[in-house]
Amino acid sequence: MAHSNSEEMRDIARVNPVIEEMELEQIQEQEEDTKRIPPWTKHMTIRGLIVSLAIGIMYSVIVMKLNLTTGLVPNLNVSAALLAFVFVRTWIKLLHKAGIVSTPFTRQENTIIQTCATACYSIAVGGGFGSYLLGFNRKTYLQAGVDTPGNNPNSTKEPEIGWMTGFLFVSCFVGLLALVPLRKIMVIDYKLTYPSGTATAVLINGFHSSKGNKMAKKQVRGFVKYFSFSFLWAFFQWFFTGGDLCGFVQFPTFGLKAWKNSMTYIGAGMICSHLVNLSLLLGAVLSWGIMWPLISGLKGEWFPKTLPESSMKSLNSYKVFVSIALILGDGLYNFLKVAYFTGKNIQAARTRNNNINTTSDNQNSQSLDDLQRNEIFIRESFPLWLACVGYIIFSIISIIIIPLMFPQLKWYFVVVAYLLAPILSFCNAYGAGLTDMNMAYNYGKVALFVLAALSGKENGVVAGLVGCGLIKSIVSISSDLMHDFKTGHLTLTSPRSMLLSQAIGTAIGCVVAPLSFFLFYKAFDVGNPDREYKAPYAIVYRNMAILGVQGFSALPRHCLQLCYGFFAFAIAANLLRDLSPKKIGKWIPLPMAMAVPFLVGAYFAIDMCVGSLIVFVWQKLNKKKADLMIPAVASGLICGDGLWILPSSILALAKIRPPICMKFLAS
Repeated sequence: MAHSNSEEMRDIARVNPVIEEMELEQIQEQEEDTKRIPPWTKHMTIRGLIVSLAIGIMYSVIVMKLNLTTGLVPNLNVSAALLAFVFVRTWIKLLHKAGIVSTPFTRQENTIIQTCATACYSIAVGGGFGSYLLGFNRKTYLQAGVDTPGNNPNSTKEPEIGWMTGFLFVSCFVGLLALVPLRKIMVIDYKLTYPSGTATAVLINGFHSSKGNKMAKKQVRGFVKYFSFSFLWAFFQWFFTGGDLCGFVQFPTFGLKAWKNSMTYIGAGMICSHLVNLSLLLGAVLSWGIMWPLISGLKGEWFPKTLPESSMKSLNSYKVFVSIALILGDGLYNFLKVAYFTGKNIQAARTRNNNINTTSDNQNSQSLDDLQRNEIFIRESFPLWLACVGYIIFSIISIIIIPLMFPQLKWYFVVVAYLLAPILSFCNAYGAGLTDMNMAYNYGKVALFVLAALSGKENGVVAGLVGCGLIKSIVSISSDLMHDFKTGHLTLTSPRSMLLSQAIGTAIGCVVAPLSFFLFYKAFDVGNPDREYKAPYAIVYRNMAILGVQGFSALPRHCLQLCYGFFAFAIAANLLRDLSPKKIGKWIPLPMAMAVPFLVGAYFAIDMCVGSLIVFVWQKLNKKKADLMIPAVASGLICGDGLWILPSSILALAKIRPPICMKFLAS
């Protein structure tokens, strides 16, 4: 994901079309695979846990960088499955050369590694480090304006590893058990597709077929080549960044400020769809090319001349609240749309079931392959009482600990949140199964506004931000688990081992994510709107909470009218896309993606469009090869550039500065 928040953009990742060619061969092999599936206790291995930890840590650092710069994180599930395959195959080859025999690498182990690693880095994506958790710190409080009504000076809490880790543990594990009893209904009875989970499963199945093995070797070579290039290029650039505004990133490719090129965003642009990247560019042009220069020229009329641009009563207020209007308009429309289709499909499913006279007729209509998958999926079941008791125990722990950590949030609000969480989780997971859209952040925003308004001026900001985190974590994790169950269903992996790997990955993520955050927080100026790690959504979420407490009275002149206009635009654009013919609708911009450059800046939008241009040209020249190699090349660019963050952060913490400052100045 667009965060537009990272998780709100998960639906925009491109699915590799080449996987369709593998499906016939997979079906032929499936019956034989069923006979040789190891027991669920063998799906998880020591080497698998080590590889999961390595991938989880690496991706946690990468997505934390994306979270703290733009808030836009693409879907990396397919990339994680590819890396799992690369690492374990390399492991096996090294042992073979040393004369050590290793156990075979199965699709089940591949699935478990991908699930565990994804669960780990998902905490860094959706843990609130760039949004609601960072919204507590004093720097964000000062950005919101010390004299802003509702922005209470007692509503701050500085980031610390201790309380952040504790908050993640008590809030994340509840979501693992919220929908476990409904897994059969969601995956088998309703036959929800879960597109991301299905794409990952088909890719893994392809890796472990004879034809897929050859294709995987090509992808591995492409990944290693572009990973090495991206990492070495980032390393080389570091030597020339010995001061402010120094280095190759400042090279004036399209003008002094137009393009600060980054391999991470070029790779992300290759994964995201063309529509997303063009929407980002449109938002960048509309905001930084037209609106902000015009509004800056009205200084003294719309807002006082004496205020700096960073003040929430100056230009920054227009940036923040117009962005919020686009996000809320898009979120509200999609929330209602998913709710409508969810209700419609549930009703259709009931009608269809009523028309079926016997279960045997229904089974006869299924293929043998589906019946085999269903048999394995149902056989490895969990006791219903265990899931219910686990949910109650984790909820009680959370109800006790959360009010102790944040006294502003009353315990009875937490109780209500956990009573409503399974219902909200079901709605979100069902909608994600139909549309691949994880709406968890929109449920969190509803909780934010409601709790902020109910808790009053003194406690509203903190209560709103914490409540947002609780609801979002439960709803998001339960939806992610259903995606994983779908992947496991298609790869003949036991749901028991899937749930266990998800729990282990979540536990690792609750430790790794805060450490990754503090790597940036201590080494860089996180939260400074004029620096790279501006963490734009911290101020957005804090201002949402202030809005819930105070209303619109504190906004500068005409800001509210602009917000109304962009809120209406977001709804109208979505309506037009859904109601127009496909040829027209595919060109309607995405308001959620447009909102990101309004606040963050225009620089990365060009990077993303360069990624799109590479994909477009490559597909025109050789579509089959492009569809095969794009995920590997994009993953290599993202991982190489992102992994350099680890050594560069360590060097920054050790006060070791680059030796050269290279600047580009206008003549």
